[in-house]
Amino acid sequence: MIPALLFMLGIGALCGIVLSLSSKIFYVYEDPRIALVENNLAGANCGGCGYAGCSAAAEAIVNGIEPPSLCVVSGKEDVEKVARIMGVDAGSAESPLSYNMCEGGFRADDKYHYMGISSCKAMAAMYGGKRVCGVGCIGLGDCVKACQFDAVKLGPKGFPVVDDNKCVGCGACQQACPKDIIQVNTLSEKLMEFNQLHAPLAPCAQTCPAEINIPRYINQIKEGKYKEAVQTIRLRNPLPLACGRVCPHPCEDMCRRGIEDEPVSINQLKRFAADYEMNSGSRIPITCAPDTGKKVAVIGGGPAGLSCAFFLRRLGHEVNIFEAMPKLGGMIRYGIPEYRLPKKVLDWEIQGILDLGIKSFCNVKFGIDFGLGSLMASGYNAVFLGVGAWEDYTLGIEGENLDGCFTGINFLQRIAGGEKIKLGKTAAVVGGGNTAVDCARTLLRLGLEKVYMVYRRTRKEMPANEVEIVASEEEGIEFVFLAAPTRVVGDENDKVTHLEYLQMQLGEPDASGRRRPEPIEGSETLLDVDMIISAIGQAPETSFKELDPHTRMKELEITRWNTIDNDPATLQASIPYIFTGGDSATGASLVVEAIGGGRRAARSIDLHLKGEPVEPVPNSLQKKHIPESIFSKVDGIKKSPRAKMPEIHVDQRLDSMIEVDLVLPEEQALKESERCLNCCRICYNPDTDFPMAKAN
Repeated sequence: MIPALLFMLGIGALCGIVLSLSSKIFYVYEDPRIALVENNLAGANCGGCGYAGCSAAAEAIVNGIEPPSLCVVSGKEDVEKVARIMGVDAGSAESPLSYNMCEGGFRADDKYHYMGISSCKAMAAMYGGKRVCGVGCIGLGDCVKACQFDAVKLGPKGFPVVDDNKCVGCGACQQACPKDIIQVNTLSEKLMEFNQLHAPLAPCAQTCPAEINIPRYINQIKEGKYKEAVQTIRLRNPLPLACGRVCPHPCEDMCRRGIEDEPVSINQLKRFAADYEMNSGSRIPITCAPDTGKKVAVIGGGPAGLSCAFFLRRLGHEVNIFEAMPKLGGMIRYGIPEYRLPKKVLDWEIQGILDLGIKSFCNVKFGIDFGLGSLMASGYNAVFLGVGAWEDYTLGIEGENLDGCFTGINFLQRIAGGEKIKLGKTAAVVGGGNTAVDCARTLLRLGLEKVYMVYRRTRKEMPANEVEIVASEEEGIEFVFLAAPTRVVGDENDKVTHLEYLQMQLGEPDASGRRRPEPIEGSETLLDVDMIISAIGQAPETSFKELDPHTRMKELEITRWNTIDNDPATLQASIPYIFTGGDSATGASLVVEAIGGGRRAARSIDLHLKGEPVEPVPNSLQKKHIPESIFSKVDGIKKSPRAKMPEIHVDQRLDSMIEVDLVLPEEQALKESERCLNCCRICYNPDTDFPMAKAN
């Protein structure tokens, strides 16, 4: 018995020695980060991430196979903790959500009767599906069946509806959809989404330079979801209050309702939503991605710079704005009069942008107070140049330097800054654009007895907004058409007494499509005025290039139009880490164009900061339209009056800078939202029971 016991103890000891030696030879190392990461995952072992359990998911994250945001159940804080454990960019740690792109559903016409398997993928194999719309939702609910979290339902109108509270962003719905109708995007991806040729887009949304989803926000207003409408607008445009007051709304020119009726008052509805937030007493929260550790300098606090800064900050980057003027706003502060855009409204809107964590430094001029070298030394990873177009064009005629002569933007800037300017009694404003109209209407409010607008073409060719021209006529401004200034006449004290002009006649159309004005020989005419403002356009002021001593600045290329040379698709300048947008990139243009340019530049800067190639948006619809979406006839329209913008009566507005155009009352806004056809690529909601219009 004892020998047997000793034998067994000996075997046990021998096995222990062998196992001990084996552990030294065959030791398997486990990265301690796996346990740390697993501890910060949800622990649900739900399989929504595609792995067997949280342990396998943690191993995939540590091995670099998956991002920190792999877990579809974890909250933002947990994902950020995982990112810190891994020492990676926390900006990639945003929680993704499903997002439905198509709202056509049952209203889209069928091109054939389908009797096959009840599956979107099966139907898509048959000529892309039965719907006439090639990119629309098939509507058999593959995405609904794929979702394990009951977050996607097929709505009553025949397209999927996502419940954000249940969605975990696993991507199963997107993988199930054969037509990319339902997508899973992070906040950053939504912010940086641009119009594309294959997208389900209404003509108005295709035309908007800021690329706002117009039908969606109008439909949200219609449903009384005003906060949601503001959020839809802000995905593309951070300045809806300013835009709602000054935008010439090119989108309305492409409104389908306008083919058979008056177009929907899109811009007034945008202003209604924006004013609702401002007057509500609280701000709608704006979310930002986690900090990336990257730093961007935005030069110029105008609409392009503010837009670029807004989107870069929402993408998680640190942003500082440098502005030469005393306050931010650029041309919308110093070039647009108070009666069109009150400064208190602009201040409220800009403060909302700064509240995201953006710092601003005013009264500092690029090239003089700081330069490219100091920015690089301060750790900035990229620079956005949005210096605007502040240099007025001159008439190039004799006498335009006499006492009493001004240029448009300079004049408006000085008035906006509170400067006391010596005024005359009668004035001539030369030009036909919005700046000229702003100067003329401002002069009336400053007390001048008579104001003329001198324009070398006719009223039909004036580039100013129609509503501004009409307001000028109502206020008593006298138009002198077909008149080309030839010289300014002064007295013995070099003070303006007259403007001489040649009478013109219209000839053949020029490159712009407008008939070319031609002088009538011997038709010189004198206009009795003691003040002249030339407002015939402006160009960017680029003296910073010569003033900045940094050697790299010599590589920055300037065009013959004095704009910063750039790739129009990416807005990247000749120096790779410098980007531009707005008037400094395109020349003087619309505020909404500058806003769209600022967002496009933010996308390019974000790519640059990530070390990715700065490439154009694939299949971009930039300044183009989807041919099949443009109709010449729209059936089922019952004519209804367009909402008339409320305004202060002429008798009550000329003695002050009080805001003239007012916001639509709620009742009228809701009624106007009903006029929207909620268009998509080719389908829409007709007023009456007519067959759906086809592309024609």
